[in-house]
Amino acid sequence: MRYEIIGDNLQFVKIFLTPGEEVYAEAGKMMFKTPNILMESKLLGKSGMEKLTGVLKRTITGESLFTTHFKSLEGEGIVAFAGNYPGRIEAITLSPGKSFIAQRDAFVCAEISVEFSIAFQKHVGVALFGGEGFILEKFTGPGTVFIHGGGDFYITDLKEEETLHIDTGCIVGFDETVSYEIEFVKDIKTALFGGEGIFLATLRGPGRVILQSLTLARLRREIGGRVVRKGGEKFGIGGFLGDIVGGSED
Repeated sequence: MRYEIIGDNLQFVKIFLTPGEEVYAEAGKMMFKTPNILMESKLLGKSGMEKLTGVLKRTITGESLFTTHFKSLEGEGIVAFAGNYPGRIEAITLSPGKSFIAQRDAFVCAEISVEFSIAFQKHVGVALFGGEGFILEKFTGPGTVFIHGGGDFYITDLKEEETLHIDTGCIVGFDETVSYEIEFVKDIKTALFGGEGIFLATLRGPGRVILQSLTLARLRREIGGRVVRKGGEKFGIGGFLGDIVGGSED
């Protein structure tokens, strides 16, 4: 399967499909296609039980119940996909059995061979204060999955035990081999009044990590969609306690 990612920080991906190749995408992500590309909405899974499982998974992650499938009827066809807000698209190529964990709403499209699943947070602290809740999206190879995030991307491969402290809202995704924890900001004054919240995510290698420079929460705030809170953004990592100790700036 050939593809081309076009643009700077308003990117879309153009995929070239030949007969026998197929991709599926999140509903509403298609930008354009050529007439020889067949488009069909389906439930995930091949059997009845697999379809039911797919519905449950997508309901839990907040995605639409159906995915849209695309394949070429004859010759080479083109179909293009874009994200829902300004940002970048990254192609994640997975070998058989290897998985990548992504934030909710990151999924754009994937080869039909890529399995869409869910990953439950193992620790209550991560689930309560990590910004993404108990559920993340999980993609397992073989094949390529395309994910979307806001602004520009910072992509790094962490070595064994190499660690980064991150605003959890800035995490787009990471290899399954990367550990994910939540740590309290030790300086209470910084935690309450620094504007970054009272918790930080800790990612520890080995594995690839993708971060975004623009979170959806920040975008909403800047365009007036959310009220700024003291002690962190309402949707950010410190939002849970920011609402309690901050109050609104009315």
